[in-house]
Amino acid sequence: MSYKSILTVVTSPEAPQLSTAVDIARAEDAHLAVLSLGIDRTQNEYYYAGATAMVSPETLQYAQRDAKACDDAVKARLNSEDIRWSSDAAVAQLGAIGSIVGFRARFADLVVQTRPYGKTGGSDTEAIIEAAMFEGHAPVLVLPDGFKGIPFGKRIVLAWNQSEEALAAAKAALPLLKRAALVDITVIDPPKHGPERSDPGGHLSQYLARHGVKAEISVLARTLPRVSEILNRHARDIDADMLVMGAYGHSRFREAILGGATRNMLEMADLPVMMAH
Repeated sequence: MSYKSILTVVTSPEAPQLSTAVDIARAEDAHLAVLSLGIDRTQNEYYYAGATAMVSPETLQYAQRDAKACDDAVKARLNSEDIRWSSDAAVAQLGAIGSIVGFRARFADLVVQTRPYGKTGGSDTEAIIEAAMFEGHAPVLVLPDGFKGIPFGKRIVLAWNQSEEALAAAKAALPLLKRAALVDITVIDPPKHGPERSDPGGHLSQYLARHGVKAEISVLARTLPRVSEILNRHARDIDADMLVMGAYGHSRFREAILGGATRNMLEMADLPVMMAH
């Protein structure tokens, strides 16, 4: 198993994640597809006194201009690369990002994006990541600000809580896990009752070993209020260069309002995080 189709969606000519997407495509001998997306932020349900019929056409033109600028920058960057790639541009309203990104993500093995909360992120980035995972059913590699290179080869923290989302993330990350020198299966405050009560992470470790993954298990106490804080601290302690976890165990609405491991991780992670649902 390997990644043969990589997708990234860019909304600015700088496209900070493009370098990593190129490096992964080269390492996996994969095709890189780039979607340059212009965002039309017109909301048809809103209207203010004095608005004219030219508001929507003007914002559409701005979005088309932005998409073309991104597409031109991407093509100029990729023309000098020795990988297989394709690039095209599209325009979508903010509320319709899910359909266009989700459709493209369906045919990708991995989606590479920047962190939605930080210098390079925003509501557009958050919508793109969620669309890729939920509408596209694709794993997403989320990069922190300023990250360069490829996030595998050394140590990877694999968060494990026996959930379907965690298992989906582990299986989706197999090509990266097999490349790592060591995968640390991290279990936080495992339940006292359940199928893994006597051997937390043991079945997952056996599964990964059959795929040639070198794994060990770390069982940690919940010594901090947030699971994301414990995972980040543990990743720093073992000098990991990547974290893999399931995304959105609760509803997205609840995560957005109350917070959760997924949202907190996207807000605070200082290393690449691969998520799947």
